[in-house]
Amino acid sequence: MNKLKKIAASALALALLAGCGSSSTSAATSAAASEGSESVAEETTTEETSAEAKTYNVGVAIYQFNDNFMTLYRNEIEAYFKTLETDTVKYNVQIVDGANDMAKQSEQVDAFITQGMDVIILNLVQTSSADAIIDKVVSAGIPLVLINREPLGDNGDESYAGILDNPTVCYVGADARQSGTYQGEIVAELPDHGDINGDGKVSYIMIEGDPENPDAQYRTQFSVKALEDAGITVECLSDQVGNWDQVKGQEICANALTQYGDAIEVVFCNNDAMALGAAAAISAAGRTVGEDIYLLGVDALDECVEMVNNGEMTGTVLNDANGQSHTAVDVAVKLLNGEAIENYYWVDYVKVTKQ
Repeated sequence: MNKLKKIAASALALALLAGCGSSSTSAATSAAASEGSESVAEETTTEETSAEAKTYNVGVAIYQFNDNFMTLYRNEIEAYFKTLETDTVKYNVQIVDGANDMAKQSEQVDAFITQGMDVIILNLVQTSSADAIIDKVVSAGIPLVLINREPLGDNGDESYAGILDNPTVCYVGADARQSGTYQGEIVAELPDHGDINGDGKVSYIMIEGDPENPDAQYRTQFSVKALEDAGITVECLSDQVGNWDQVKGQEICANALTQYGDAIEVVFCNNDAMALGAAAAISAAGRTVGEDIYLLGVDALDECVEMVNNGEMTGTVLNDANGQSHTAVDVAVKLLNGEAIENYYWVDYVKVTKQ
C-alpha cells in the first residue's frame, strides 16, 4: 500500500512538472506572438504614414525676374515653403518668369492649369488682364493668390469684384497710397521741407513705374499729396515713365538735370531700382544728395538703405518682401487645407531715413 502511495505521488509530481513546462512554453509563445504583432503594427503604421504623405504642387508666376524687389519676393516664397514642410507634407514649388510679357504669362498660367497645380500664386504682368486670368483659374477649380499688383474696380479706386466674388481668390500686398504718402512726408519733415533754394515751392521730377500698375499711380499721386497736405507749394518739372528699370531711371533723371539744372530740388522715384539709376545721374551731373538735391525711392533694397545711411539717398520706404511673401504662402497653405480666407491681406510699409 505504501508502495502504491509513492507511485501515485510520483505521478502527481510529474503531472505538475509537465503543467509548469506547458505554461512556460505558452508564455514564451505568447511573448513572441506579441512581439510579432507589434512589429507588424509598426510596419503597418509606417506604411500608413507613407501613404498619407502629400505633395502639393504650387505654381508661382512672376511678372519678370529682372526686378530687384520681385527677386527678393520670389526667393523668399520658395524658402518659406521649405520651412513649412514636414514628414507628411511637401511642397513642389515651380516659379516661372513672365518676362514682362502678358501673352507669355497667360500661356504659363494655362500650363499650370494643364499640370493640375493645387494652388497658383500670381504676380500679374498687366492688371487689366485680371478678369481673364481669374476666370480661367477659378473655372479650373484651382485656388488663386494674387500678389504685388492689385487689380482695381472699374473706377480705378475700389476693390476688384473678381476677387471679392470668389472664396478661393485673394490679394496679398501693401497699400501703395501709404508708400507714396511716406515719401512725401520724408521730404516735408526735412529742415527746409524740400525747398532748397528758398523760393517758396518744392520743384520736383517724378520717375514713375508701369503707368498701368496701381502702385505706380498711387505712389505718384500720394507723394505729392503729402506735401500739399503739409501746406507746401509744389511744382512738377517733369513726370516720366521709367517702368521700374534702373537704366531707364538714370536716363530720365540725366535728361531732366540737363534740361532743368539746379531748379530740380527733389527726385521722386516709384521704386529703388529707378532711384539707383537717378543717383548715378545726380552724381554724374555734379550734384550732391542732401546738399543741393533730394532723392526718394521705395522698396528699401539693402543697397539703398546703405545709401540712405551714408547720405547718398534722402530716404526710401520699406516694401516688406518677407512679410508679403510669407503672408502669400500662409494664405496659399490655408487654401490647400480647405480653410476659409479673407479676400485682402495688407502688409504695412515703413519709412527708412538716415539713422
